[in-house]
Amino acid sequence: MKRLYTILTACAAAALILPGCKKALEKQDLGSFLVDQVYNDSATVKLSVDYIYSQNQPGWFGNSGGTISGQLNGLTEEQTGDNVFTRGTATIESVTDIGATNASGNYFKIRTINMFIRDVNAGTLAVDVKRRFVSQAYFWRAYRYFELVKLYGGVPLVLTPLEAVGDEAKQAALLPRNKTSEVFAQISRDLDSCIAYLPKRWPRNDDYGRITAGAAAAFKGRVLLTYASPQFNPGNDQSRWKAAYDANVQAVSILSTNGFGLYATFDNSMWTTEGSAGGSTPQNKEAVLVTQYNTFQDDNSRNSNTFPNNTIPRYIGTAGGSNQPTWDLARAFPMKDGKDTLTSKYAYSTQFFYRNRDPRFEQTIAYNGANWPLGGNSAYRIWTYYFNTSSSATKSTEPSNPTNTGFYLKKGIDPNTNSTNAQYSGTDWIEIRYAEVLLNLAESAAEIGNLGSGQEAYSNLVAIRKRAGIEAGTDNLYGLQANMNHDQMINAIMKERQIEFAFEGKRYWDLRRRKLLESTLNGKRRAGVRITLNPNGSNTDYILTTRDVSAGTSLDAMYTSLFKVTPVTLDNFSINFQPNNYFFGIPSASYTNNSSLQQTNLWGGSFDPLQ
Repeated sequence: MKRLYTILTACAAAALILPGCKKALEKQDLGSFLVDQVYNDSATVKLSVDYIYSQNQPGWFGNSGGTISGQLNGLTEEQTGDNVFTRGTATIESVTDIGATNASGNYFKIRTINMFIRDVNAGTLAVDVKRRFVSQAYFWRAYRYFELVKLYGGVPLVLTPLEAVGDEAKQAALLPRNKTSEVFAQISRDLDSCIAYLPKRWPRNDDYGRITAGAAAAFKGRVLLTYASPQFNPGNDQSRWKAAYDANVQAVSILSTNGFGLYATFDNSMWTTEGSAGGSTPQNKEAVLVTQYNTFQDDNSRNSNTFPNNTIPRYIGTAGGSNQPTWDLARAFPMKDGKDTLTSKYAYSTQFFYRNRDPRFEQTIAYNGANWPLGGNSAYRIWTYYFNTSSSATKSTEPSNPTNTGFYLKKGIDPNTNSTNAQYSGTDWIEIRYAEVLLNLAESAAEIGNLGSGQEAYSNLVAIRKRAGIEAGTDNLYGLQANMNHDQMINAIMKERQIEFAFEGKRYWDLRRRKLLESTLNGKRRAGVRITLNPNGSNTDYILTTRDVSAGTSLDAMYTSLFKVTPVTLDNFSINFQPNNYFFGIPSASYTNNSSLQQTNLWGGSFDPLQ
């Protein structure tokens, strides 16, 4: 009888923790168990599926491992980033996600998932119990293949565990790339099983964070929206858009009838309101697919995220300040009437860039003088200005490591975060928010012609803008242009996604799937702002002890008389995305391991990723 080396020994080493739970799961040494001892018992099967969650759940910014995933913000105008993609120098060796063979690689994780599916199906559990466990594994297999297909197009589909020993087994593992259409079809089949067999609401509070039918439907909506988009669908096959539309209609229907919807306000509580309100009904009804974190230490059970510690200023945290929005992102936010800075009834100027903006601006970007509750201090203000130290030098008012852009990311930071607890934050990551499902539906609706007032394209944009706090206007369109045509509506949806999902790891994938990387970013050098304190001859930070009171009285007055705002260029190169970045090349190491692979046609090979 087989012993459990791959899954259960790894489970024991990982302390059998499911990041989707705040509490540590029961720890057992399962390394010596036999397969039938584990997969004939629902309690031990649960431990195995928990390990699959721990391998595959994405972290903050949607980071699920891999070349691209860990640097998403620096690939767009949201944040600066010097890399081969923005410089236009990527080679076939640049993206290695298809070839990794260690525990962090996609195919290693897929093998673990396939072994779990095989062994559960071979066990003696009741059919409905098997389906519940296997469908959770199907979701993560679909997730992994989506990570691969959106990078490369078609990849080898492996749906059963390959034998690992012997020349014959090695030859059988030399699989060619499946067509891109076949990979998307398999992803859809796996997710259909999830929708059919997973509960819409899990019965126990402890199961909050597990995949629901609604989460699987929402992810299918994302997958099919990508497949219908110009990256994969340059011929604009309307049947793909209709499939994406139907999938997102189904997702909205399942979610809305089971306690999900838009969170009441767009603020930090949208991220810090966590956990179950009963079964898998979330206290934050926007949280469709979440990765949970904890803050306690119990053997190896701490699963804290690094986002707050990497985000707040370094003088508050222990690492911080690395997530710095650019001036480009700050400028992208509309005014509070929902219009852009050129057409709004509210006057805009560089000097008073923060005035009368879309309320999401204040909730996303911390700027000089802004109120930013931190460390339990609701009155705390952030200051990033420079002051004169001599006739030829300036010094930042920040005690150490001042921001390069003039800004910090404020989004999702718990107001109780301070230097003591920043590195142990338990704030959950929301991979799919209900707002995304609405915008996915809006986009697919626009593509099939549902553009009229009251149809999904308009109504879903209105719902999100209304929740954001944008003014309704006399036409109740919350700043949207009336009677938009197809192109105008798609542009409006893409702009809404840029603002709503800023720093959530969505922007790069959105520009990529719509084939907008070059037209949106190429030729740009990202910018920040330098805010300087007008000199009074003292060469000192002469407002240091009075600035908070003055800001509380009138920040505008301070910007009028005390500060000068100057945009500054940050990049020393112009962004230069290359057309072959829409489907990356297969790295050389992968050919060494698998001679049956074909190189992508954009990289000198014969494989067509559009088939």
